[in-house]
Amino acid sequence: MKTIGVLGLGIIGSVWARHYHAAGVLAGAWNRTPQPDFPHWKTTPLALAQAVDIVQIVVADPPAVRALLAQILPALGPGKTLVQSSTIDPRSSEEFYQAVTACGARYLEAPFTGSKPAAEQKQVVYYVGGDAATVADMDAMLGLVSLVRLPIGDHQQATALKLAMNLNIAAQMEALSEAITLVRRAGISDDVFFGALARNASQSGLAKLKEPKLRAGDFSPQFSVKHMLKDMRLAAGIGGCEAFPVLSTMRDRLAAADHAGLGDQDFSVLVTLLDEKLR
Repeated sequence: MKTIGVLGLGIIGSVWARHYHAAGVLAGAWNRTPQPDFPHWKTTPLALAQAVDIVQIVVADPPAVRALLAQILPALGPGKTLVQSSTIDPRSSEEFYQAVTACGARYLEAPFTGSKPAAEQKQVVYYVGGDAATVADMDAMLGLVSLVRLPIGDHQQATALKLAMNLNIAAQMEALSEAITLVRRAGISDDVFFGALARNASQSGLAKLKEPKLRAGDFSPQFSVKHMLKDMRLAAGIGGCEAFPVLSTMRDRLAAADHAGLGDQDFSVLVTLLDEKLR
């Protein structure tokens, strides 16, 4: 199997890098905030790109990806593959695809769904976009850290689907927050609420994931407010979507949480905005 390096050792990237290390394929790791004790640490993105066959980028947004590409493009060429796993927009994906393939390297768009617990259990799902040969060649490597790789289409379509999935998740979180706040105000216990939800058509994977957080008021990040807000803003930039009513509402709700100093908290912290509003 080829070697891989991970650029971005945040909540998800660090977990993936350790999985790759355990599998014996990690040959480079780098993060903006230095972590020199991390396995196979490289001092620069360029040094990492020079040392590995596959570069996987897992950072916050299109500007962060763009800044990394500016540094590593001299090391990309035939035999190298760039796997882009940050959540970005279709326009940025096309820009990055053109830059990478112009060097002779291959480009795979591979955003994913699944928060930290899923990453730790190798349960994330990739939405892969690219030519069929590249998708097939990268399947074994990505299979070391994921449950499923879903072929979506081209690189731009993969980013659009990822943003659509996050819009759906954000909307579900707001509805769940409002529902549990309503029943709490009525004096109904969380046990009764979640027991009823388990037998209701609206039960979802998100509700199961966030139930412990809502019960305990523990908003340590699995997926942060600031990153979900970024994704909603990117989704609004896709032609004709800016005026979507639920999308507009979620941008406002997440912006309010960020303005309240909650940007680094899990986006389930939206429930606390309702608590404040109803006092």
